[in-house]
Amino acid sequence: MKRIRITHTTEYHYKVAVRFGPHRALLRPREGHDVHIARSRLEVEPTADVRWFRDIQGNSIAILTFHAPSTRLRLLSEVDVDLYEDVPIDCVIDPIAQFYPFQYDATEQIEVVSYRLPSYPHDGAVVLEWLRGSYVPGQSIRTSELLENLNTRIYQTFQYRHREEAGVQLPCQTLALGTGSCRDYAVFMMEAARHWGFAARFVTGYIQMAEGQHGATHAWTEIYVPGAGWRGFDPTNNKLSGPEHVSVAVAREHEKASPLSGSWHGPADAFDRMDVSVQVVEI
Repeated sequence: MKRIRITHTTEYHYKVAVRFGPHRALLRPREGHDVHIARSRLEVEPTADVRWFRDIQGNSIAILTFHAPSTRLRLLSEVDVDLYEDVPIDCVIDPIAQFYPFQYDATEQIEVVSYRLPSYPHDGAVVLEWLRGSYVPGQSIRTSELLENLNTRIYQTFQYRHREEAGVQLPCQTLALGTGSCRDYAVFMMEAARHWGFAARFVTGYIQMAEGQHGATHAWTEIYVPGAGWRGFDPTNNKLSGPEHVSVAVAREHEKASPLSGSWHGPADAFDRMDVSVQVVEI
């Protein structure tokens, strides 16, 4: 077990005081057998009422309701998290799914069906064409090997590019450009896995960087493998998700896993800038 501290500060600055509508914040890590929250605090400026609830995915969401106008909106989240090692994927896959192709058990078909449907069906032809380089229909291959090969091929095919723009690139755009952010990599792997019949979902959270680095917000993909459950794949870094990855939100589409969303009311040119600081350190 190791304990890390995640400190995430987001500030929006405005040229004049504006009124804020309700905001939706996803900042609290998803707890489970491998992740325990030891301590947490949330600071919000201007003053707001905070209401917590869990959405249909089990994500912990804070609804912020503000009372007064301000020239600044600031959120500070500090969380101490205990992380426990998980069993390697190859050790726990159900015998029926050890080799691909396989069928999900009838008891799980209804639950996984929505995660198997592509989010970008119009890009299906180009994604399938690209996938021909990774798998030949009729071939039998170990499921873990197939997914790890896909993870590696995305890492080797595309060049990482930090993007400030909101949203993600379509899979066809990532293919055409040959570049993408971690969000674009995660969406591409999610769609590729779905075209092979896997249940896959988008994940946002934090990653602990190398010694001397601060850490960062991050996105990756989770794929449901019978016996192993939802397993994380990080094509941006060519890794399986491990104790350096801390999941905050999962969703079928990336839009539903945005760390902070909401509205403000004021002059159209009132927005000035946004500042974000993230630190992920072992303690």
